[in-house]
Amino acid sequence: MSQHTESDRDDSSQQHPAHASTAPDATPATAPTSAPSSDPTAADIKRWRQYLADERAEAAVYRDLAQNRSGEERAILLALAEAEGRHEAHWLQLLGEHAGKNRHASLRSRFLGFLARHFGSVFVLALAQRAESRSPYATETFATPAMVADEQIHEEVVRGLATRGRNRLAGTFRAAVFGANDGLVSNLSLVMGMAASGVGSQVVLLSGVAGLLAGALSMGAGEFISVRSQRELLAATRPTQITLAVAPLLDIEHNELLLVYLARGMSREAAEHRVAERMGLLDCDCDPSLSLRPELPESEDQHEAVGTAWGAAASSFCFFASGAIVPIIPFLLGMTGIAALGASAVLVGLALLVTGGVVGLLSGTSPATRGLRQLAIGMGAAGVTYLLGMAFGAVVG
Repeated sequence: MSQHTESDRDDSSQQHPAHASTAPDATPATAPTSAPSSDPTAADIKRWRQYLADERAEAAVYRDLAQNRSGEERAILLALAEAEGRHEAHWLQLLGEHAGKNRHASLRSRFLGFLARHFGSVFVLALAQRAESRSPYATETFATPAMVADEQIHEEVVRGLATRGRNRLAGTFRAAVFGANDGLVSNLSLVMGMAASGVGSQVVLLSGVAGLLAGALSMGAGEFISVRSQRELLAATRPTQITLAVAPLLDIEHNELLLVYLARGMSREAAEHRVAERMGLLDCDCDPSLSLRPELPESEDQHEAVGTAWGAAASSFCFFASGAIVPIIPFLLGMTGIAALGASAVLVGLALLVTGGVVGLLSGTSPATRGLRQLAIGMGAAGVTYLLGMAFGAVVG
């Protein structure tokens, strides 16, 4: 064992370029040349063959993702696939004649491959990030230190790629999760509270439908006002082009144009440089670091990320309604009494687990933990409302 550890160090010295393999212009490192000092055991062979299959599958995932990307992101993903190929070569060499026919990759790796081929979205990168963070190489005797470091670096690279997608999804995803969860929990609580008060199933159903419509309309109206107000606020902060129109009329010795750029946050040096440009006093090659990009035309929407008020209102309405309809499905199907309440709670619980799991996947944390947290919060709110409904029904009755 100690002899193999020494040979692993030799491999590490050959493979150090692998640390930079995630860069698009990295030079491929040579494959490891070490071998076990004795014949591998059956357990070793089985484990190595699984590593080999997983490395092949992960390289295929990165290549599939690269097909849907361009530019720098594509180069990064192909470099990750190349690094996984070096790891594959390491296990192939250790296995030698024991490599045998290709073994199936783990279920996780195959699932990632399926998603990458058919969707290629940020969800795959989030799953890949979690997979890289759980690499077994840190405790694997026959994995070289360079391979361990590679996996740790890969986690950060994939995290960076996933972050870009998360940022693009942030606004819509927040509205979707918030709207759906609000609909699930609020309408389940309403249904549970009404049922606990002793009213009939028909009244519970009508209350649920009313809660769905009222909540969805309220969410839509609130989102419309919120986004419209935010866009108006941002529009009020957008610089105008008045400086271009009045610059020729200003007194060259005494003018307030400098104050405009200082108020916009420029340093005094940069502001003075911009004033000279606006006044037409510069006709030479100047320090480009002091020149900012030209101001955008006022007609150009600089706040596209905020979205439109009508679009936000419609999406919030739909997301809330999609969640709020779940608790009343059993009643719509004709179920009554405790059976309908139980079915409603089960359906909402499953939906909360799904939404929580999706949040966990996208955030790179445990889907189970996030799903159970969502479930506990939702069921807790519904349980409290049920008890309050019982108390209210007893008092009124």
